[in-house]
Amino acid sequence: MSRVVLARAYGGPEVLTVVDEPVGEPGPGQARVAVRAAGVNPADWKSYTGAFGTDPAQLPRRLGFEVAGVVTAAGSDAGVSVGDEVVGFRVSGGYVDELVVPASALLPKPTSLAWEPAAGLLLAGATAVHLLTATGVGEGDTVLVHGAAGGVGLMAVQLAVLRGARVVGTVGGDGADLVTRFGGEPVRYGDGLADRVRALAPDGVAAAVDCVGTDEAVDVSLELVADRGRIATIAAFDRAAADGIRALGGGPGADPGTELRDAARAKLLDLAGSGRLEVVVAGVFPLADVAEAHRRGMAGHTHGKLVLVP
Repeated sequence: MSRVVLARAYGGPEVLTVVDEPVGEPGPGQARVAVRAAGVNPADWKSYTGAFGTDPAQLPRRLGFEVAGVVTAAGSDAGVSVGDEVVGFRVSGGYVDELVVPASALLPKPTSLAWEPAAGLLLAGATAVHLLTATGVGEGDTVLVHGAAGGVGLMAVQLAVLRGARVVGTVGGDGADLVTRFGGEPVRYGDGLADRVRALAPDGVAAAVDCVGTDEAVDVSLELVADRGRIATIAAFDRAAADGIRALGGGPGADPGTELRDAARAKLLDLAGSGRLEVVVAGVFPLADVAEAHRRGMAGHTHGKLVLVP
């Protein structure tokens, strides 16, 4: 048996519960993994708050797309062995003690990477790679990152700098120090944002990536970036359709970028394992406190990733 987090209804974090369910044995091409840490992402709470619909047939719903753990059993042709330390993405229902996953979702965990950052790396990292690739960010570009101190934002800042770009990142609260530490130039969001960005980058902004989905983020991006094909969002899906900018991820009309994101996993683990990419862990919660973890994430202003530990 394994503890499993379920959303039994649509609503807020109060609909989450922890139950015991059988784990099962892995079949061909599958492995069973004892979870040491599970990454928390906005897509997790959007799945039960109604953001992605309220189909009753989808309940009860397991949560969690990324984990780090140890292989406890392997089916034939799985390509992994009992005792292997692995990172899993994309998985289904990772908020558990133990689960069976397709072996294709697993990659070796670098020994230098602790469980919590390993569990929080791949969804945010792959999303950031998708954003930067879709907008063509490269050497010599100035890129504006909205929500630069969040989980995806901090990945985007670091990866853009590694590509040779100059990064201007919007922040609120105390996120500026983190953006600066990773090579970006922080600018506070709010009234006058476009003018503050112009003051920092008088030669112009080549691309913009939106990790927050606010009207301000879209409006300022449209004002500063000449080519709408170099503006991408992972949250403002209605605005993307109306304004002709790129929508990426799991929202309506968005490009999921599945192959690109899958291909990014090994490189992201290499960068993190070698210390060239850092996962900032903003908070660690026991599995039983999943509702509190979601409340903190939904409140915003979290700098980095939240992680559950069974």
